[in-house]
Amino acid sequence: MSALQIKKGSSKHSAYNLRPTFSDVQETHTLAVLVENEPGVLARVIGLFSGRGYNIDSLTVAEVDHKGHLSRITIVTTGTPQVIEQIKAQLGRIVSVHEVHDLTVEGGSVERELALLKVAGKGDNRVEALRLADVFRAQVVDSTLESFIFQLTGTPEKVDAFADLMRPLGLIEVARTGVAALSRGT
Repeated sequence: MSALQIKKGSSKHSAYNLRPTFSDVQETHTLAVLVENEPGVLARVIGLFSGRGYNIDSLTVAEVDHKGHLSRITIVTTGTPQVIEQIKAQLGRIVSVHEVHDLTVEGGSVERELALLKVAGKGDNRVEALRLADVFRAQVVDSTLESFIFQLTGTPEKVDAFADLMRPLGLIEVARTGVAALSRGT
């Protein structure tokens, strides 16, 4: 009879879970919250985050059902898995909240953000800004002799990359809408 070659804590089939159940890994999650469209609901949701010291990386709110008086709040936040679970549970306890979905764990989702970027420049910088805008499929929505305003739609990472490339070319100002997201499929 041979000895078992099981490493301590390495088997999912072990009678004892020897691994810690907590994690220090910070994860970014996109939460979609369907709420009643009434005064004070957004303040209660935001108060949950600020009262517990949680950070909101992106916040988008819009009415999605006029007849049903429902709004959708899309929140991008960062925290440990335990903090994310706590946030979802506490959001679900708010009376005006109908649904809480974690789009990050529920499968694939599509995330987009709209950004307006004002870039000032002359000569070669101006030509280079237009060339990069074409590569990123950004549209020129305003143009003067001294500056452009570009409109760009894409993932937050795409917007960040475009802004990083525009900085040395004369980026003056950025306005971003925040993330809008939907889960894929049915």
